[in-house]
Amino acid sequence: MSAAASALFTPTKPTACLALADGTLFYGYGFGAEGSTQAELCFNTAMTGYQEIMTDPSYAGQIVTFTFPHIGNTGVNPEDDETTDPVADGMVVKWDPTEPSNWRSTEELGAWLAKRGRIGIGGIDTRRLTRAIRQQGAPHVALAHDAQGNFDIEALVAKARAFKGLEGLDLAKDVTCAQSYKWDEMRWAWPEGYSRRSAPGHKVVALDFGAKRNILRCLASAGCDVTVLPATATAEEVLAHAPDGVFLSNGPGDPAATGEYAVPMIREILEKTDLPVFGICLGHQMLALALGARTIKMNHGHHGANHPVKDLETGKVEITSMNHGFTVDSQSLPEGVVETHVSLFDGSNCGIRIADRPVFSVQYHPEASPGPQDSYYLFERFAEAMSARAAG
Repeated sequence: MSAAASALFTPTKPTACLALADGTLFYGYGFGAEGSTQAELCFNTAMTGYQEIMTDPSYAGQIVTFTFPHIGNTGVNPEDDETTDPVADGMVVKWDPTEPSNWRSTEELGAWLAKRGRIGIGGIDTRRLTRAIRQQGAPHVALAHDAQGNFDIEALVAKARAFKGLEGLDLAKDVTCAQSYKWDEMRWAWPEGYSRRSAPGHKVVALDFGAKRNILRCLASAGCDVTVLPATATAEEVLAHAPDGVFLSNGPGDPAATGEYAVPMIREILEKTDLPVFGICLGHQMLALALGARTIKMNHGHHGANHPVKDLETGKVEITSMNHGFTVDSQSLPEGVVETHVSLFDGSNCGIRIADRPVFSVQYHPEASPGPQDSYYLFERFAEAMSARAAG
């Protein structure tokens, strides 16, 4: 069969099934690994970046529905991984992934997923599924792929219902690094690609709650000498590196659960030092918790590369990339903590800072090239705060 004919061929019998906890079933065609998994189902509205999304540690415990139909069309390549292997439990797409057509592609999406034990399902009405998620909240689901199309539906629905959800779940420990390491790779640039930082820079300790590689690249490109520590590092271990600044990374799960060990560390650093602190996503939420605010679970979260955020201090509107299912309750921010950014979609909190200190964080992902450069200034702000502190 020719490649063109093969791309148009689909089996007559469904080879994958997505079962929601309420008993709703979606049948489609499986790709990637065979087997089954259960997770929370979310949707992402980005038109590009499916490989980066699947390898983003913040998606641990989730299956991603892609609203953009052309998934797989650029293949995959090692340079675009945000971590070593896919972390999202599975993917749901409108059309079966096509043969890739991109000069950077080294592998087809389906083969890449199969090698890494992740399940995909195609042929799904993703518009209907997305509407259901928006209206009813992120459901618990089970996803199965069987080449013969044999499914135990009762067992799948039971598996979806047995999933406990992300509230109260600490997943940072599952995706963090096992030991500390140095990072010197900088952002990709044409035509060299990734280059290495060799000049001296601000000593930054980055707490890895599920850090994306491109965040570390942005820190290096902004003039930082980066040392990455595991999520469970104590304040004593952080300060033993004599850092000029501390970075709190993104990550998965419930910030209140991860905060049981991370919040005391953050508070001790804030109490004992005047170090600049910068947080992104989960790091933003845990900084807020350390300052006395609350976090809450959202109905379906924010996942996409087209989210408008307003900087309340400058009036500037940024197009941002987001991926979070929890948010900081802005009504709980204590005195002395300033709300700096809000979502123009729903008014939810997207940034804070301490009024009289170089301590700040944002809910969105400035490293993901939304805009595409709207938010990179945040890394420069962090570097400038360290320079100002060094200058006295």
